Amino acid sequence: MASRDDILGAVRRAQPPATAHPGVAGLGNRFPDLPAKFAEMVAVVGGTCLRVPDLAAADRALRELPVHREAKRIASMVPGVGAATFDPVAVADPHELAGMDLCVLAAELGVAENGAVWLDVRKLPHQALFVIPEHVAVVVQASTLVHDMHQAYAAISHAPGFALFLSGPSKTADIEQALVIGAHGARSCTVLLVGA
Repeated sequence: MASRDDILGAVRRAQPPATAHPGVAGLGNRFPDLPAKFAEMVAVVGGTCLRVPDLAAADRALRELPVHREAKRIASMVPGVGAATFDPVAVADPHELAGMDLCVLAAELGVAENGAVWLDVRKLPHQALFVIPEHVAVVVQASTLVHDMHQAYAAISHAPGFALFLSGPSKTADIEQALVIGAHGARSCTVLLVGA
């Protein structure tokens, strides 16, 4: 027992003096035009960003896209956006979501530095709604945009459960260093930036 105490005592004595964490205030990027930078970064990560004034315009813009016009099974978690063909809330077994062409989701905020959106999946009837469809459309309010991940983490409130940052369509370059879009999730991601 004495040797254990000796070792722990030596470790405690060797600790550097305690210092206060400086915090993250003032760190990170600042962009003069958040909506423009966000739209630019959505494109960089392989997505499409459409800037629209309101939800009615978001609906019109989405309906004009081939991913919507050609879709047969559409789910929308944003009232008034997208011509939903079924209600995912009424689906008891998530396996029944297979074959979904398009899903419209609402994001809580968008991050200008990387084009990511924060999705609180706890608010969805099925977690699979963002990975099962061939195409995903995400509605985000321009008023929720933040400059960087420092601000994003400060803005989100996350209790236990599943939530995530989504940035563009599914992609991987693990095999032979070749970029593949839609390898393990949506083949496209359209972000409808409302109020920009």
